[in-house]
Amino acid sequence: SGGHYPMQEGEVFNTRYQVLHKLGCGTFATVWLCQDMRRKKQVAVKVLKSREGFAESAQDEVAFLRCVNCMKKKDLAGENIVCLLDDFRMIGENGFHILLPRVLGPSIRCLIGNYTAQGLPLPFVKKSLQQVLAGLHFLHKCCRIIHADIKPENILLCGRSKRLQRLLMATLHCDQGTGGRLKGAGGDLGNQLEESDLMSIEVKIADLGSACWTYKPFSKEIQTQPYRALEVLLGLDYGTPADIWSTACLAFEMATGECLFDPQPGKYFSRDDDHVARIIEVLGRIPPQIVFSWNKSTKFFSRPGALLRLSRLFPRSLPGILADRHGWTPQDAAAFAAFLLPALHYAPERRASAAQSLRHAWIAA
Repeated sequence: SGGHYPMQEGEVFNTRYQVLHKLGCGTFATVWLCQDMRRKKQVAVKVLKSREGFAESAQDEVAFLRCVNCMKKKDLAGENIVCLLDDFRMIGENGFHILLPRVLGPSIRCLIGNYTAQGLPLPFVKKSLQQVLAGLHFLHKCCRIIHADIKPENILLCGRSKRLQRLLMATLHCDQGTGGRLKGAGGDLGNQLEESDLMSIEVKIADLGSACWTYKPFSKEIQTQPYRALEVLLGLDYGTPADIWSTACLAFEMATGECLFDPQPGKYFSRDDDHVARIIEVLGRIPPQIVFSWNKSTKFFSRPGALLRLSRLFPRSLPGILADRHGWTPQDAAAFAAFLLPALHYAPERRASAAQSLRHAWIAA
């Protein structure tokens, strides 16, 4: 089964976990909902592919999770990270299994899919971003971890009350891959969740499967394309600011229901070309000293600021996009853009940190 450990519904492994059904499937792992028969509760079990490279990344992921678990004891912001059960073990002979906490709930991607194209209610967006940024501050400063894959699929919802958790669970069968609309018992989730419910949902950052240490980045290619920071696109060194860029893209998508940058390849240009072009359209010309400090710059630029393969750009401002495409008032658009722009600064060292973003007037309001 493509290197995945073959698990069947109903199967019991490690003499205590009974497989209920598959929750999701990714490149590196499948996640199964299981009943812990000893402790009479449900857990998610992440089963990593057993090939060599995957085994190594599984050990990295466990190292990150151990670090998070350990630092959590000293800092409450650690609660914003999905973490292992305290009693987790590596289990199974066929490759690795990582035991995740009791099942949390669907992701922000599922929630966006359930609201109309206009995005999620702003009070919820602000509250969720506070939790994401607090979690990133914890990862960056306490744990020295770069998450490297912040996107709606990796921000999970959990309900404080049993009723709310059940309501969220009814939607858990939202296939993460399709972002399909969820049907709960009574139609769309968006119609079932009162604003008060929405405001009592907490979000947590999940999936440290792509993470790396701040002092030892593993790979040049990080992040999912629409959320990929400019420095990563251009092959430059990256650090924790790359997560902040992704968070700004996440914020825009939550608030509008649309990707900030959704690059597509064309006949004569690549997806990366289009991505850089779209960034320039919204954020302006990339200063030459930044462009030409980058080793991939010759791949994109013929001379300072001039793209090789895309000559026709259509400049538009962030407030303009919010007002024209999404019907925001000029005041609301200006306030939100003022929050996003420092998080999208071209120079990573000048980009807002998680702590600075948390103090911004827009999110604090």
